[in-house]
Amino acid sequence: MIRTRFAPSPTGYMHIGNLRTALYEYLIAKSQGGKFILRIEDTDRERFVEGAVDVIYETLAMAGIKYDEGPDVGGDYGPYIQSERKNNYIDYAKQLVDKGEAYYCFCTKQRLDELKNNSSDKIAKYDRHCLNMPKQEIEQRLKNGEEYVIRQKIREGKTTFKDVVYGEITVDNDELDDQILIKSDGLATYNFANVIDDHLMNITHVVRGSEYLSSTPKYNLLYEAFGWEIPTYIHLPAVMKNSGEKLSKRNGDASFQDLIKKGYLPEAIINYVALLGWAPKENREIYSLEELEKVFNTDGLSKSPAIFDIVKLTWMNGEYIKAMDFDKFYELAEPVLKQSVKTEKIDLKKAAGYVKTRIGTINEIAQMLDFIDSLPDYDKALYVHKKMKTTEEISLKSLKEALSMLENIQDWTNDSLYSSMTELCKNLGIKNSQLLWPVRTALSGKPTSPCGASELAELLGKEETLKRIKIGIDKLVI
Repeated sequence: MIRTRFAPSPTGYMHIGNLRTALYEYLIAKSQGGKFILRIEDTDRERFVEGAVDVIYETLAMAGIKYDEGPDVGGDYGPYIQSERKNNYIDYAKQLVDKGEAYYCFCTKQRLDELKNNSSDKIAKYDRHCLNMPKQEIEQRLKNGEEYVIRQKIREGKTTFKDVVYGEITVDNDELDDQILIKSDGLATYNFANVIDDHLMNITHVVRGSEYLSSTPKYNLLYEAFGWEIPTYIHLPAVMKNSGEKLSKRNGDASFQDLIKKGYLPEAIINYVALLGWAPKENREIYSLEELEKVFNTDGLSKSPAIFDIVKLTWMNGEYIKAMDFDKFYELAEPVLKQSVKTEKIDLKKAAGYVKTRIGTINEIAQMLDFIDSLPDYDKALYVHKKMKTTEEISLKSLKEALSMLENIQDWTNDSLYSSMTELCKNLGIKNSQLLWPVRTALSGKPTSPCGASELAELLGKEETLKRIKIGIDKLVI
C-alpha cells in the first residue's frame, strides 16, 4: 500500500509551497487507495514558533486534507510529533556508531566557527577531526559529561538514486558533509529524524521540494547503513512569485490563511494549487478535491518551476463563487455586506445577488457596493461613453427626462422601473443606453456597477434615487 506523509516544521505560517506539498502527498496516496500521514517535525527548537502547529492543523482542516493515522488521543488520531519520539532517534544513532557509520564529535562551537571562517568554500565541510578518536577517550569524555553531537560518516564513492520528476541522479560522495544526526541538546536533526520516521511509518513515497535533492544521497546512505528499503522520491520544483523569486515566508508572501482573509475560498485555492506544477490529462481546470483524488497522477508533474499567478487564482475563485448555491454564498457574504452597507432598508440579499457573478473574491463586495452608503465625488466625464453613445449634453437631457418620469412612479420595482425607462427612451427616440447609462452613472458615481440602472434604483429606493439624479444634473449643468 502507498503511504505518504506531510512533515512540516512549525516555524511559521503555511505558505503556498508547503500547502502544495501536502496536497500532492495527499493526492498521490488517495488516488491509489493509500494512506496519508501527518507528522510534525519540531526537533529544531530554535526555529519553533508558538502557535505554528495550530496553523498547520487549521490549514489542513480548512483545505479538506485529512490525515489517516497517528497516535491515539482520546479515541481519536493525533499527528505524530517528532519531539515526543526523542529516544528512538538516539538509539538508532548509537546503532550507526556501533556499525562504524557514525561517530561522536566533541568539537566546540568556537572550533567549528574557526573552521568555517578559515575555509575558502562557501559551505565549509567538517574536517573529521573526531572521526578516529580512540574508543577509550570517547568513553572518558562521555563519562565526564562533555557536550557532543553524533555525525554521519559519509562513505567513499558515488551515490545514485532515481526521482520520479528528475530521473536518475548521481552525486560524488566527496561533495557531502558528515552531517550531524543528534544535536548537543539530545534532539535529532531534521535530516536524521525524518529518515528514521519514514522507515518506522512504512512511508513508500517521499514527496518534498527540489531543494532537498542535494540532501537525498545522505538519506540513502543512512537507509543503506541500516539495511532498509529506500522509498520512492518525488521532488517538486519551486513555486515562484515571478521568474526570479521563490515564494517564501521570509519575503512575506501570502499564506493560505492570508488568502482566506482576502476572500478566497478554500476549495478554489486547493484547485489552483493543484495546477501549480501538475497538468491533468483532460482539457479542464476546475476540479473539486474529490475529483482530484480520482484523476491525480505523477505523470503530470512538471520539472519546471510554477509561477503563482494571483490574477489566475482570482479568476478561478470567481468561477467558484458563480457556481455556488446562493444561500451558501450569502452566508459567506453576509458579514462583508453588513460591514460595507450601513444604510437602513437596503435589501442585502438583493445586493448579494447583484454582485455574485461579478466578483473574484468575497472581499471585493465592499468595493463593489461602496457607493450605497455614500455617493462618490465623481467626475462628470463619466457621463461621456463612446460605446453607449452618450455625451454630456445627451446625458443631461436624459437625466432631466428620467427625473420627471421617476418622480411619478409608484410601483418602485425593478421590472416596473426598467419598463418605464425603456418606454421613455422609445418616446424620446433615443437608444436605451443613452438614458440607462446616465442614470446608472448618477446612481453609482462609478465607471462600473454591479447591476443596471433599474436594479440600482430599486436597491437605493425612490428618495435616494431622485436625490442622486438631481446631483448628476447639477454636475452637468455647471
